Amino acid sequence: MIKLRLKRFGKKKEASFRIVACNSTSRRDGRPLQELGFYNPRTKETRLDTEALRLRLTQGAQPTNVVRTLLEKGGLLEKIARPSIAIGKEKLEKEKLAKAKNKDQESDSSKAESDSDEAKS
Repeated sequence: MIKLRLKRFGKKKEASFRIVACNSTSRRDGRPLQELGFYNPRTKETRLDTEALRLRLTQGAQPTNVVRTLLEKGGLLEKIARPSIAIGKEKLEKEKLAKAKNKDQESDSSKAESDSDEAKS
């Protein structure tokens, strides 16, 4: 199976990546079948060979998650709602609601204590 993945190159701690088509069993930095683009995460620069990418996708090449997001940003693939992302967003919303409830309860209890203190004096 052909995979579209990132191939790392560049200096230590200054990595850049090439988007390549390679066999799924080959190593990350092994010799690719074809180089299809470039991605620099530090500057967010992305260059894509759209014709070659479309050809590989029609041939059945499977992009990795990171490459899929780059292709979605480049407009080559339609954005899909991934279940893991949806679950994560729901979890964050529940946590925000729980924090808000706790804050409200704490503020209500502190108001009640201050009211009782004023009534005593």
